[in-house]
Amino acid sequence: MTKTGKGMRAYVLIETAAGKTKSVKKELTQIKGGVSSVVNLDAVTGPFDFIAVVEGPTLDAVGRLVTDEIGAIDGVTRTTTCLAVAL
Repeated sequence: MTKTGKGMRAYVLIETAAGKTKSVKKELTQIKGGVSSVVNLDAVTGPFDFIAVVEGPTLDAVGRLVTDEIGAIDGVTRTTTCLAVAL
């Protein structure tokens, strides 16, 4: 269980198109309050531009957030989703 009481947590590694980083950040920070949401967002160096922590009640809900909301943002060129698991 995550800190917010939702069932699933994932780390979404996000690549953006050149010149789109600031506009993508603005849109990513607005994805909150739905069934699934972005709970933390960090700009990073290296092959990715952002790492977003997303949480939702089910794997399907997290998947819909990544594909329908994050992936649909103008300027997002690729996402890689890493699901958090308990060991």
